[in-house]
Amino acid sequence: MKKILLFTLISILLSACSLNDSKLSFSEIKRVPDNVQAKIEPNSTLQLLNEKEEVSYLVYQTKGTVATDLEVQKETVQIKLDVSNNDSDEVKQHVYKLTLDPNHEVIDVFINGKSTSFDKISNL
Repeated sequence: MKKILLFTLISILLSACSLNDSKLSFSEIKRVPDNVQAKIEPNSTLQLLNEKEEVSYLVYQTKGTVATDLEVQKETVQIKLDVSNNDSDEVKQHVYKLTLDPNHEVIDVFINGKSTSFDKISNL
């Protein structure tokens, strides 16, 4: 009886460990899908294009080099964009694919430490 109880307890613990299969990801993409590129507004600095419930594209247009970081605080995803080397006159388009978990309800973007609103949010 003790062996069955121990086996059941171990099975429950192992299955609980596999429940943390987070889908959360954020990465810059080099090849922008045609349907995403068609929706990008050239005069908007920061855009969010929603493809599916959990997949979005963040578009940031700037003259500098961008370093990114991602933090999660409960249902909020914080995307941190730090811009350096603003010496160029050419605006560069940075497109990031963001995959969220169902419990993430808020996306907060910080540019150089300052919370920033999106210029445009749309669906694909």
